Amino acid sequence: MSDTTEEKRLADNYNGKAEWTKWGPYLSERQWGTVREDYSANGDAWNYVTHDMSRSKAYRWGEDGIAGISDDKQHICLSLALWNGKDAILKERLFGLTNHEGNHGEDVKELYYYLDNTPTHSYMKMLYKYPQQAFPYDLLVKKNAAAGKDKPEYELIDSGIFDNNAYFDVFTEYAKADTDDILVQYTIYNRGSQKSAIDVLPQVWFRKIWLGKDEKPVIRQSGKNAFELTSAKTGTYYLYFEQPTDTLFTDNETNRTRLYKVANELPYVKDGFNEYLVNKNGNAVNPDKTGTKAAVWHHIEIEAGGKAIVRLRLSRVATNSPYISFDDTMAVRLAEADEFYAAKQSKIQSADAKLVQRQAWAGLLWSKQYYKFNVKRWLDGDAGKPVPPSSRRRGRNANWKHFVAEDILLMPDKWEYPWFAAWDHAFHCIAVAPVDANLAKKELQILIGVNHMHPNGQIPAYEWDFNDTNPPVQAIAALQVYEMDKAATGKGDQLFLETVFQKLLLNFTWWVNRKDSEGNNIFEGGFLGLDNIGIFNRSQPVPGGGFLEQADGTSWMAMYALNMMRMAMELAVTNKAYESMAIKFAEHFMYIAGSIANMGEETEGLWDDEDGFYYDLLKKPNCSWERLKLRSIVGLIPLFAVSVFKENQWQQLPELIHRLEWFKEQRPDLVALVSRWRDVNGDQHLFSLLRGHRMKLLLKRMLDPEEFLSDYGIRSLSKIYEQQPYKYILNGADYSVKYIPGESDSNMFGGNSNWRGPIWFPLNYLIICSLRHFHEYYTDDFKVEYPTGSGDYLTLSQIADELSKRLQNLFLTNGMGERPANGGRVKFNADEHFESYIPFYEYFNPETGKGLGASHQTGWTALVALLF
Repeated sequence: MSDTTEEKRLADNYNGKAEWTKWGPYLSERQWGTVREDYSANGDAWNYVTHDMSRSKAYRWGEDGIAGISDDKQHICLSLALWNGKDAILKERLFGLTNHEGNHGEDVKELYYYLDNTPTHSYMKMLYKYPQQAFPYDLLVKKNAAAGKDKPEYELIDSGIFDNNAYFDVFTEYAKADTDDILVQYTIYNRGSQKSAIDVLPQVWFRKIWLGKDEKPVIRQSGKNAFELTSAKTGTYYLYFEQPTDTLFTDNETNRTRLYKVANELPYVKDGFNEYLVNKNGNAVNPDKTGTKAAVWHHIEIEAGGKAIVRLRLSRVATNSPYISFDDTMAVRLAEADEFYAAKQSKIQSADAKLVQRQAWAGLLWSKQYYKFNVKRWLDGDAGKPVPPSSRRRGRNANWKHFVAEDILLMPDKWEYPWFAAWDHAFHCIAVAPVDANLAKKELQILIGVNHMHPNGQIPAYEWDFNDTNPPVQAIAALQVYEMDKAATGKGDQLFLETVFQKLLLNFTWWVNRKDSEGNNIFEGGFLGLDNIGIFNRSQPVPGGGFLEQADGTSWMAMYALNMMRMAMELAVTNKAYESMAIKFAEHFMYIAGSIANMGEETEGLWDDEDGFYYDLLKKPNCSWERLKLRSIVGLIPLFAVSVFKENQWQQLPELIHRLEWFKEQRPDLVALVSRWRDVNGDQHLFSLLRGHRMKLLLKRMLDPEEFLSDYGIRSLSKIYEQQPYKYILNGADYSVKYIPGESDSNMFGGNSNWRGPIWFPLNYLIICSLRHFHEYYTDDFKVEYPTGSGDYLTLSQIADELSKRLQNLFLTNGMGERPANGGRVKFNADEHFESYIPFYEYFNPETGKGLGASHQTGWTALVALLF
């Protein structure tokens, strides 16, 4: 490990010497439209608090803002508001369409980029592009409403509002002089050809946690150029500023008159600045210069091509000279960020690759969010407030009353998904581990902690439905984080591994008891995050009865068992009690492997010898069964169940060896078919669902350009179904499936239902990891045709490298000067004020590389940082 200044700060942070992560980018980008803020009778979260309502509604569970920061309890929040003098509303938060408004589901309709961030948030940088013309809110809604599922989403760039460069580039930078001393700099560039005015309003406020007679915090003017912020929770802070046009004060209270046509409880309300500035209501702000929300208003005219700078300082320190070392400190923190990433990128030669990797990590770190949710209190309502409708007690998440969250979490996308998703979160931890392994370890333990995991062992899926199931990837995430940390420090954190293992025992048992209805080691799973990958909606019962035995659910559980075995083996080296657990999971893996491999007369397996592929199996009400021969990435997930052990580790576990020898005598059929654990190749032992022959059959399909292999990674559905859709008729209904490389054309499973073709990073990442594990055992002697039909043969490690390059190429500039993820947009690829800014999308078109879905899914798409 290098000894950079940032790493020293990280060490101090985790050793308890200094709270360097007390302040960070913890504001959401969309609190409206979330389940937490929904107190409706019917659970219609999108319409209970809308974007139009958000400026007037005091939130209950969190806050949002542009380029915002807060403390780790979100008592004090700071973000940016803007007005171009033409918009109908003050730009206080990012705009986007709801799930019902977008032709492909919810989608933010703004241009912004996360450019830099360090793990302690000692330096952060973000860019927001703000048009000088009226923001086209209505046009965005109407255009997307008019477009069908067969049309692409209509984006802000499509409106032409950036065509003549009449916009502002607003850069936000934060630098920490100390743990409670934060420098803030906004640099606003006029990219247009004419002088233009902009109102810049940095806003600071207290999250509304006071009720009834609770002590209320206060912000007041302190001299000419400072605010004093005081509360019982935070003590006193100061916000220093330079020469504003004015300072404005109001209260973070709901404007009941505007929203509900009843009298306001207080004269000054949340949308006071909008009323004052945009609607010219002079009575909307407090003339006494006090409240729970304040703004530093700057009306600035900027020459064409010119810039303006606005500086602030948020600090516990009372001072008369807040700007003496401001510029020097900002420069030093940037230099330290450069030093930190230079050490991380020492083996990368390409400047463009370094840019992509650094922005991937920046986006991941910017996506940290304060997440508070007490389900029982949410169901019961607050004391002294109207009681929520009784229907809520039988509705969403009603059986999760134990759930009490107040965490800083790595979010998938702070606008589109401003709430955790269990399997996304595991990949976030893997992606962040190289820059902050302690954060990865801490995050992994949150969702399996007592405040989150259900007493029955279920891990909450996501707030729309905690009861849903995501793939059980926490074990592989824990192992990868453990191994990366061990490689960097030279010592494995066994306390972390043991803590995670104990919690995952509960979850593994939940899976076995709840998701194997036949008791045959074939798992149903259900949704598993792959919402539109199959013939039926797997979150719902099979039409006409029966149930699906899933190739992915079963393979995830085989992988889960192997990873638990590996964790137990690691722990057993120093604590022999874990050797029996390694035995337990080794045998469990064997039984799952036997079932999935089509073993025995009593079990209809998922492997199809004729096609050389794994398929879901439909068990019908009349006890008959049928393999659903749809070739999707579900059938490739068995590749993930692979683990390699060195001979020296193997020999340290004699009880495990003895038990497996006994197992071999009892079930030689299983041992011979699914694994090479007894054979040593060099000094390696292999556990896997696949031996060489079946793996080659699967890879033949996976590496075929006419099926799964695209120029940008592995497709989620075979391309053969583009011209010849898979046909399936059940009870007279047509459940045909067609390959669609971009957004889905189906309403079957909701607006964001896009698994019928695109490239998804997490599964591609796991494919690459699996190939590398197989290569450890099979070595360079084992080669596979790549691509299928080419006549060229590569080792599995070389194929993993080639797949990594295809995924990297989504973001890297190609020979035509384009980044494929930009979707061929000339502005994004060729304009000097766009070309170096990288969007990290949710999924990608395999034929063009165009990014689709959530535009800031730096959560799991940040995995690209690990591929360079």
